[in-house]
Amino acid sequence: MSGGPDDQFSSVSDSGPMVAPAVPKKDKRSSAGASVEKARTDDDEPQNALTKKFTTAEWNALREFRARLPATFAEAFPDKPDASSTPYVMWGVTINPIKPEDARVSVILVKFLRARNLNVDEAKAMLVSTLRWRQSFDVEGAMKEQYPEEIFGGLGKIYGKDKQGRPVVGEGRYNLYGATKDTGAFNDVQRFLRWRVAFMEWSIALLDFETVDQAVQIHDYEGVGLFDRTEKSKQAASEATSIFQGHYPELLARKFFVNVPSFMTWIFWLFKPLISSATLDKMAVVGSGPRTIGAALLPIIDERELPKRYGGSAEGF
Repeated sequence: MSGGPDDQFSSVSDSGPMVAPAVPKKDKRSSAGASVEKARTDDDEPQNALTKKFTTAEWNALREFRARLPATFAEAFPDKPDASSTPYVMWGVTINPIKPEDARVSVILVKFLRARNLNVDEAKAMLVSTLRWRQSFDVEGAMKEQYPEEIFGGLGKIYGKDKQGRPVVGEGRYNLYGATKDTGAFNDVQRFLRWRVAFMEWSIALLDFETVDQAVQIHDYEGVGLFDRTEKSKQAASEATSIFQGHYPELLARKFFVNVPSFMTWIFWLFKPLISSATLDKMAVVGSGPRTIGAALLPIIDERELPKRYGGSAEGF
């Protein structure tokens, strides 16, 4: 799921000092397990609707990636002696490094592989970084915190599904950025980031990783003015961008920017060189008004699932 106006133009930290990883002991599974993994065929794998869409190249990379999970976990948690064999829960899915053959685990691991063009070494580095960040940021703690309704209540909305059953929440959500200038949401950047990460996690909880593993994002800029950007909002946008690019891979199906003032389109062009072509293909900048917005969204979202303000027939929020 993004922090402020600018970070929406990338894929959605203040994670504290990074600790140099200890050199992990060679895990027997990294070598012996690799041969077992290679011996598997697609028919032997636990499957669901999403894994059945994997390519042969993705299956091959996944098997190698799974064989490295014990070493990956040991590197991510160097202060935990049994890290290489301890299951870890992420996005509601338990990843067991010793026995990772699970369809939902496969869906999550392939996200890291796809984000790194099936390069197993790079996917492993991304997962290590993500596990460390989640621990240092205390994602679970952020989700339990209480955030003032008068400040954050109007900033993000979870509403409806698209025609493929993907939630217009989580990674897909209505972010009402025009509201931030009145609530003081960016006054405390770290609190904003903790709310933003919590909102992302609440949204991801709506994905089952069986039939749905992505969502649609709608970012509403109605009411955003030329002089609304502050140093704190820029900092929040920059840090949120870093978080979501580095630790939430391949959770985006489509992203729409609606009610974008003409003067703000330059932001898109400013961030464009930093965005992968695959992500750019999922993004669309839409004009204002229900008719214009509806023309872009109704092919994706049924009108009964889309609020009237965006061209649908739902009462919405």
